[in-house]
Amino acid sequence: MSATLYHHLHNLVDDGLTVAVATITDVKGSVPREVGAKMIIHPYGQHVGTIGGGCGEADVIRAGLDVIQDGEARNIFVDLTEEISMQSLGVCGGVMNVFIEQWRKEGA
Repeated sequence: MSATLYHHLHNLVDDGLTVAVATITDVKGSVPREVGAKMIIHPYGQHVGTIGGGCGEADVIRAGLDVIQDGEARNIFVDLTEEISMQSLGVCGGVMNVFIEQWRKEGA
């Protein structure tokens, strides 16, 4: 995570917000970001950073909102191998696993 992402994470948590951090843990084939890429998901659906954009990132944001609510870390499998069409943006031809965990102020 870049220093800027750490700075944002620190500020959000220090302000008392519970957020989720999504990290790409495994990739196969062509994907938009590498293993280790991170994104912070804000409780109002905003985010800092990216794991690649498109529909896959939208799925990760939705799952991140669930992690914020229930505190249960989870892995999300993002499949970017769909046929290219007007409905599927961000098709790269690969797959990736994204781990999402909750971050909050100690004792909150």
